[in-house]
Amino acid sequence: MEICQIRYRMGYFFLTASLILLIMQVIIGLWFYFIFPPIGWKIPAVVLPVLLTAFVPLTMAYTRTHYGTLESVVYYVAYIWCGLVFIFCFFVLVFALLQGITSLFHLHTQPLFKWLSLSTFFVVTVLSLWGGFSSPKIKHISVSIPNAPKLTVAIISDTHLGEGVSLARWKKALAQIQAQQPDIILVLGDIFEYGMYPQSYADALKNLKTPSGTYGVFGNHEYYMGYQNSLNFYKQAGISLLQNELIKLPNGLQIIGVNDIKTTSLTADKLDALLEKSDAASTRILLSHQPLLTDTVAQHKIPLMLSGHTHAGQIFPFNLLVKLVYPYDYGLYQVSTHSQLYVTSGMFYWGMPLRLFAPAEIPILHIN
Repeated sequence: MEICQIRYRMGYFFLTASLILLIMQVIIGLWFYFIFPPIGWKIPAVVLPVLLTAFVPLTMAYTRTHYGTLESVVYYVAYIWCGLVFIFCFFVLVFALLQGITSLFHLHTQPLFKWLSLSTFFVVTVLSLWGGFSSPKIKHISVSIPNAPKLTVAIISDTHLGEGVSLARWKKALAQIQAQQPDIILVLGDIFEYGMYPQSYADALKNLKTPSGTYGVFGNHEYYMGYQNSLNFYKQAGISLLQNELIKLPNGLQIIGVNDIKTTSLTADKLDALLEKSDAASTRILLSHQPLLTDTVAQHKIPLMLSGHTHAGQIFPFNLLVKLVYPYDYGLYQVSTHSQLYVTSGMFYWGMPLRLFAPAEIPILHIN
């Protein structure tokens, strides 16, 4: 994809996101005015939403090119606020609906919603931060593939390393993987975002040794962060990058890797042509950052497809929206008689260091 097209999409995304952020903050502000009338409506519903909406995109832009302790603090404040606004707005709408219903029966429930709102916001904030900053859990998944060699596969996906995920956290997660003694590591994209010490992040992964090596594909963020920069990072990290190509290992395993489907406009016809080249007699695993074109994969009887991207929604209730776009949003699916799909929730998070009812994970697949 042309760089100008990617920049246009990113600009459109941030403009739309800023507008939505403003509207949600206004809704929250009006609700606080309702439950605490003495504060008035101008500050919570006008002044603060405008100032904070301006603060967030400016902060995001600044921390993409300036790194340091202060920048990290500002980064976390901006992204945490964005995530909490989305969650709070959902609960405010629910409370407003309940308030409307109780008012029909002439019930005075304003004092109840005052303390219900504050307690809900507190609990949600604690749970979201706890989920975001907790270490990813090892998740063991057993997968049966006829005639496949016995393998232990570690999956790394959606780490979004850099400014939002420290080098120490990354090394700790890699130590968890090393303890599982996997035969091979498969990388599903969205690995490094931006920030200091990309070489150190890459070296940490390169030092993680397995008998069969490390193979991976690009996610959408590899293109957003600069194609050449991403190529360099994968090379430095020791990841054998598969770009709409396949490779057969000595043990008979055939790995097929495709570029990010949406970002590169990969069509079903193009995927069909690639899969035609694969060896149906071998054990085939398809790596695709996004869990799409599953019908084409099933038609070729690919035994196992691995994807990420969805983060399992990352925060409630965003997972409900993700489900509308990606029917296969998280977990192990039997797509057809001969094809299975595993979609991981990712190792860390994107942007917002929050997770609510969608825990991070490190999947360890035990094949046969």
